[in-house]
Amino acid sequence: MPNRPYDLPPVSALLSFEAAARHESFKTAAQELNVTPAAVSHQVKALENDLRQTLFHRHHRGVELTPTGAYLLVSLQRGLEGISDAISQLRSQASRAMITIQATTAVSALWLTPKLAQFWRAHGHVSVAQNVSDTTGPARHCDLSIHYGEISRESGDCRILFQDRIMALGSRQFAQKHPVHHVSDFARTPLIHLDAEDTGWTDWATWCAALGYNGPLASGFRVNNYVIALQAAQDDMGAVLGWGGLVGQLLETGVLVKLTKDEIASPLDFYIKVHPQASPRALFLCDWLLNAAQTGEIPAFGVHPAPKKTSDLGKLKPDD
Repeated sequence: MPNRPYDLPPVSALLSFEAAARHESFKTAAQELNVTPAAVSHQVKALENDLRQTLFHRHHRGVELTPTGAYLLVSLQRGLEGISDAISQLRSQASRAMITIQATTAVSALWLTPKLAQFWRAHGHVSVAQNVSDTTGPARHCDLSIHYGEISRESGDCRILFQDRIMALGSRQFAQKHPVHHVSDFARTPLIHLDAEDTGWTDWATWCAALGYNGPLASGFRVNNYVIALQAAQDDMGAVLGWGGLVGQLLETGVLVKLTKDEIASPLDFYIKVHPQASPRALFLCDWLLNAAQTGEIPAFGVHPAPKKTSDLGKLKPDD
């Protein structure tokens, strides 16, 4: 049997002793270690035999450390604290190596997650954590965040993903049942209204007004989540406004169709923000996403690619 590099008793015996000494109880130590009190007693006895020293005074109501046991406990705890510090540092390094990107439910489900799946197939060694949040306000504790809004009002490093188009969509069955020949036809067409405050989503009244119609609109289904609005449209519940960059796959597969050729430019942009703590790996992912949005690696119906920014894919490597 090869010699061990350290002249130590079995680690299981040391850990059992440390727990029993800290609690001054074999029973409590056993609960912490998820073993039986007899198992703890056996490990401690084996350690005492190895050291040829008594570590505990056994009493009817519990145990008490001997001076030798107290000395060993202090030494063990010092060593374990050093190991714990090293493990914490390693875990912290691993956490910093992971890229965290934040997006809303709609952007995550309809655009970002398919993109990240493609990124992972090409760069599986790069860890990415996605934080999905629909709360308003600045993104926190992330390297990158995707927003829909006025990029000119942002501070810091922000880059446009795509400049979008907004169109009226419905299921094939809905389109056949409710033909639309003019924007004014939406006065009698069931509509899915998105009630999402402080998100900047264009509503039906604004969309129709941009196309020259300011009359009444039909009522219909109301929802505060865009993904649910799209699902309701797939279920023939009404017409829904679609942002081309988000609904590209639904259009490509025919799940939803355009109800009219009319469309408007999105008044706001989808953009990605690079936060100050972003690592070179996060910058690499940012450039990859920008390139994916601009080249259409995943079909994106109706998207107008944004001009490229100063970032250069060739200068950033995922291993940095």
